[in-house]
Amino acid sequence: MEPVSYLRFALALLVVLGLLALLAWALRRFGPGAGLTARLGRARRLSLIEVLPLDSRHRLALVRRDGKEHLLLLGAQDSLVVESGIAAPADPPASRPAGATEPKTDA
Repeated sequence: MEPVSYLRFALALLVVLGLLALLAWALRRFGPGAGLTARLGRARRLSLIEVLPLDSRHRLALVRRDGKEHLLLLGAQDSLVVESGIAAPADPPASRPAGATEPKTDA
């Protein structure tokens, strides 16, 4: 084979690898279902709020569905609903200033 053929092969390989890297970056950045909800014209009903690892096999997950939050204990072999139907807070914790606490109400 001629050296020009090797050079052409190497350049084609670099272009293909670059396109694969670009696709992988786009999938990580936007997710495999990016834009699907916008195209369907409806908002997402399910979201993962927070995950807390307990040990190497178990973690707690706070999931919001239709304005209600559910606390799940997830394990390698089994899962358990710890608490269900928790009312979602009016303002998300991220919008509160650091160090702010929940307002106390006298009931």
